[in-house]
Amino acid sequence: MTSHIRPISRVLLLRKHARSFAAVSSNSPAPSMSTVGPYEVFDRNVKRMQRNRAALREGGTRSRTVDYVRDEVAGRMMERFLDIKRNFNTVLDLGSGPGHLSKLLEKDKVQKSIMLDSSVATLYRDPDSEFEVEVERIHVDEENLLSSVEPDSQEAILSCLGLHWVNDLPGTLVQIQKALKPDGLFLGAMFGGDTLFELRTSLQLAEIEREGGISPHISPMTDTRDISNLLGRAGFNMLTVDIDEVKVAYPSMWELMEDLQDMGENNAVIERRNVLRRDTLAAASAIYKEMHGSGESVPATFQIIYMIGWKPDQSQPKPLERGSGKVNLKDVL
Repeated sequence: MTSHIRPISRVLLLRKHARSFAAVSSNSPAPSMSTVGPYEVFDRNVKRMQRNRAALREGGTRSRTVDYVRDEVAGRMMERFLDIKRNFNTVLDLGSGPGHLSKLLEKDKVQKSIMLDSSVATLYRDPDSEFEVEVERIHVDEENLLSSVEPDSQEAILSCLGLHWVNDLPGTLVQIQKALKPDGLFLGAMFGGDTLFELRTSLQLAEIEREGGISPHISPMTDTRDISNLLGRAGFNMLTVDIDEVKVAYPSMWELMEDLQDMGENNAVIERRNVLRRDTLAAASAIYKEMHGSGESVPATFQIIYMIGWKPDQSQPKPLERGSGKVNLKDVL
C-alpha cells in the first residue's frame, strides 16, 4: 500500500536551502578502531542537537508542520497494534518524539504509555497535548534502554521511527527483548534502505558531475532483508515483517530538504561533509526534477519496515515435531 501526502509548500530562498545539509558542530570524538563495541556510524550528540533545535524552532511551529510522515506511519502502526487481540496495562513508546503514536492509544486497549526519547525538546514539545491514556515522559538514550528500564518488566514496547539513528541496532533489539516480560510484544517501524532514493541518487550524480566524487549526505539505513535475522538473533520469535511506502509530493528538492531539517532528520553521519557547494545543490535539484519529477512536483519515497516480535514463553503455541503430521500431502493434492 502506498500513500500520497502533499505537505504545505512554502516559498524559500536559495541561500536558506544551501544551508539545509550544513552540519552542527560537535565535540564527539571520532570512532576508534581499537575500541571494543559497535562501530559508530552516527554522531549521537549531533543528532540530539539537531532534533532539539528543530523542536524549539519558532516555538515548535515548524516542527509540527512537518509531522505528516511520522503521523502517517503512527496511524499505520496503530492498525497493526489493534489487530493484536490483547489489552495492555502499560506500553513503552521508545523514541516517542512528542507522542505521534501515544496520542492514538485508546483506553479500551492500553491504560498508560511511557514515552522515552533522547531529545528533551522533542519529548516535551507538546506538553499540553491531549492523550486518552495516562502518559509518563522519560528522557533516555534509545541505545541505553536498560539504564532506565528493568529487565522482564514491560508488557509491550512500541517504536515508531525511533531506531534509524541507533549505532548498535542489534544490541538495542537485544535490550528491548530483555526489557520485555515473557510473551511480551515488540512492535516497531523503521525507515528502510530505499528511503529517499530519489534525493540520494540526485546528490550523488551532481557531486560526480561537479566535484568528481561522492560523499554521504543521507544516512545509511537497514536493509529489509536483515530485519528478520536481527530480530531472531535478539531472541524474538513468531516474527512478522512487512514493507510499506509513504510517497510525498514536493514542489522541488528544496522544500524536501527544508522539511527534513525541520523534522530533525539532517545528516548525522560521522564522516559527513559539513558544506555542500551551491552549484552542486543546484545541479542536484535539476537532476531530481529531470529524473523523478512529474508536472509541478517531485516525489520523495519513505520506505517503512514494520516488524513484530514476541519474547519467548512456554505458553506460546509451538510447531508440531517433524514427522508428527497425520494427513498425507498426496491426499491433499
